[in-house]
Amino acid sequence: MDINIGIEMRDEYKRLEVTKGAFKLVRDFMLVKLGESVVINYDTCIDERVVRALAEAVYAIDAIPVVVYTPTDKGFYGDSNPPPPLAAAVGASDVWIELCYAPIMHSAAYRQAVDINGARYICATGLDVEMLVNCIANVDIDKVIELGEYFRATLESTDEIVVTSKQGTNIRGRMDGRKVRHSGIKAKEKGYPVMMPGQTSFCPLEETIEGKLVFDGALFPPTNLGILRNPVEITFKEGSVVDVCGTGPEAKIFKDWLYGFNDPNSLRMAHFSQGFNPGVTKVTGRIVEDERVFGSMEFGIGSQGIKIGGKHWDAASHTDGTVLYPTIILDGKVFEEDGVYVDKKAREICRELGVDGY
Repeated sequence: MDINIGIEMRDEYKRLEVTKGAFKLVRDFMLVKLGESVVINYDTCIDERVVRALAEAVYAIDAIPVVVYTPTDKGFYGDSNPPPPLAAAVGASDVWIELCYAPIMHSAAYRQAVDINGARYICATGLDVEMLVNCIANVDIDKVIELGEYFRATLESTDEIVVTSKQGTNIRGRMDGRKVRHSGIKAKEKGYPVMMPGQTSFCPLEETIEGKLVFDGALFPPTNLGILRNPVEITFKEGSVVDVCGTGPEAKIFKDWLYGFNDPNSLRMAHFSQGFNPGVTKVTGRIVEDERVFGSMEFGIGSQGIKIGGKHWDAASHTDGTVLYPTIILDGKVFEEDGVYVDKKAREICRELGVDGY
């Protein structure tokens, strides 16, 4: 039940649900063990009730919480050289929970901590009370992971994927054996970064990506966007943006921001992603939650990490946008129609999750 009675900023708001969510995230998802050092870093835009609950959950299972608090960086991805004490802390961590609105996940400190030292890392940008309760406390994490594993296997056996929507999206690409990254899995593996449950990501062969995306849910960054009042239309040719248009001011804001980097790599399609966290039924303006709206598709443009499984490249920017009610066609067969899965196995798991309409 979503109750809005005007006390959301008080400490007692959903206190028990927050405690449950923090414990599930720490013990059942990040798999924190006795004696491990767990760094939680956050900035001035983050809900301290969540920080406190996570630190308490870590301590309750006899691990060691280390909390680092910094000003919010002006750039979305933070400085490539974060403050040395923060870099040192994450570099020595067994587990790293990053909450920052401006995360450092594309920095040298990240590469040292995760890629070299093998920290188990989650990017939980902007995690607040509502997101923790909706995405973790109120969902069956194991069943969401089961759904994601089914999606992963299905996509990896697909050659052509087409995504359309009634708003005008019509984009396609060929997988040609590319792997799919299921980011919302438990942190079992050292050096394998995870995200909040409810997302798979992949990139078709870059030169085969053609067509139009119409973002109609959320788009972030730039930081002055978020929930979209007007759609933003983006045309791709051979995997790169060739035009941005739309009837509202959002399209100009986005176009000016995107082209302002003067970096061809900032125009490249980075990934297609499915959103399927049953606790997220609408966009909120918190991008980590928005890209997990159940039944949505999310697309990334700009920098591309090696973990996606295709080519990878650095860019001056990365942005994510959502298509809320997509139709997904795999090798000519409809898998999802207008935001509702029609695939038999997917529907069965959705019913077990208790998702409305299945």
